[in-house]
Amino acid sequence: MIVNIDGNINRFYAQTLCMVFFPGAKFAENEEAGENTPIVDIYERTNEEGSFARATITIGEKSVTCEHTEPYSERNTKIKTEKVAVGVALFKAGEKFFRVSPSWGILTGVRPAKIARDLLNKGLNVTEMKSVLTKQYFVNPKKATLLGNIARNENKIIKSLSDNTCSLYISIPFCPSRCSYCSFVSYSTKRLLSLIPDYLAKLLYEVKQTLALIKELDQKLVTIYIGGGTPSILTTEQMEMLLLTIKDNADLSYLKEYTFEMGRPDTVTYEKVVLAKELGVTRISINPQTLNDAVLETIGRAHTVEQFFNAYDIARKAGIKCINTDLIAGLPGESASSFQKSVDAILKLKPENVTYHTFCIKKAADILKEENDIYSPFNPMVGKCVDYAQVQAKNEGYVPYYMYRQKNTVGNYENVGYSVPGFEGLYNVYMMEEIHSVFACGAGAVTKLVSPERDAIKRMFMPKYPFEYLSDKVNEEQLQQNFNEYREFYRVHFNNATEGI
Repeated sequence: MIVNIDGNINRFYAQTLCMVFFPGAKFAENEEAGENTPIVDIYERTNEEGSFARATITIGEKSVTCEHTEPYSERNTKIKTEKVAVGVALFKAGEKFFRVSPSWGILTGVRPAKIARDLLNKGLNVTEMKSVLTKQYFVNPKKATLLGNIARNENKIIKSLSDNTCSLYISIPFCPSRCSYCSFVSYSTKRLLSLIPDYLAKLLYEVKQTLALIKELDQKLVTIYIGGGTPSILTTEQMEMLLLTIKDNADLSYLKEYTFEMGRPDTVTYEKVVLAKELGVTRISINPQTLNDAVLETIGRAHTVEQFFNAYDIARKAGIKCINTDLIAGLPGESASSFQKSVDAILKLKPENVTYHTFCIKKAADILKEENDIYSPFNPMVGKCVDYAQVQAKNEGYVPYYMYRQKNTVGNYENVGYSVPGFEGLYNVYMMEEIHSVFACGAGAVTKLVSPERDAIKRMFMPKYPFEYLSDKVNEEQLQQNFNEYREFYRVHFNNATEGI
């Protein structure tokens, strides 16, 4: 599609707004419009009173134009005022053009709960916060209520956190097979799985060095998350090497949560789960995504529903403190009744955590090679699934504790984590809401350094692919250069905590 901008608006922001109504859209400048090419024209001007915006959506002979003026307010900066003006104008045009009203209005960011928390932390009560979300951002009242509940639960988690804390993420980017919708850096062919021994050796060295740095910086390690990929693709012996390296090199006296993803049921064994528990793991994920064997086959999940139940039973018998399961609403071939049966069956197991995702397609997903028309910005079936899952979770005593949203999600819906009270996934909150530093090791890992006031964030990226990670791109010299940047960040932002470093 084509987006023409006349005004002081960031092009990426404008494109992201367009994707509310055109998920999966591809943008190109100076493109010649075809007969049915969507064209969006945005005009914006700012004066002393506020910002005026006009948005026009055109497809073929049909065209709709809407305008909006957003005045300055105590809560809105100049940039925010401009963004709101453009967002409202474009949203109104989209509503009029398509005759639908997306549930999340003009909220396009990954972390909508952060906006709700900011409003609460500025002194607004829950009713006032919901009013801002519904009237200024056009969020559906039901979603505004969900955001309010998540924001309050997140605030409880954040306020219980002491100073000078951090988390550790360890990447195992390998899977037994690749799901058709997957966009993560994960390797599944036999040749690439043969990289695991060398990858693990290099990873263990990086983990040791990173844990030593965390001690040097006088940071308290409160959560560990081993993710992927599918970390349980490691053999029992390889798992033991990794977990013992952490146990022998980390100060675990402040640890609140230790997660090991065993996402694929076909990789779960009793020996692995018992080993994980004995070496400190308190939380594991076993993720069926659906309890429909036909859908599992369609999306390339090389396991069965029976294998999921067996894996879950193993985890329960091993005595793991907290089990998380994931379901995805809107998978290809899934009906509303089928998804609802999955929700009911999962809740009957009473896992401590349940995460409801909405089907999302990224550009690298294999399914795009087979199906070109899988995006649907207005999918009532998916909305029905999302609503059912959330209502049933509430009815069973679960509370929503974190949320994130993604572009190109079917129906423009959200991903929400629910938990039994007291079993919230802490790492998810700390990482998603950027509460404190997360040190990350392995291919595709992103270290995120966060200042005490959360007003400064620095990201450091490891090479994306395992073969790059195993090359000279990650060597002792480069690792120490990264660590020196970490030290400098802490010297600047954590003066009291790092005196003498």
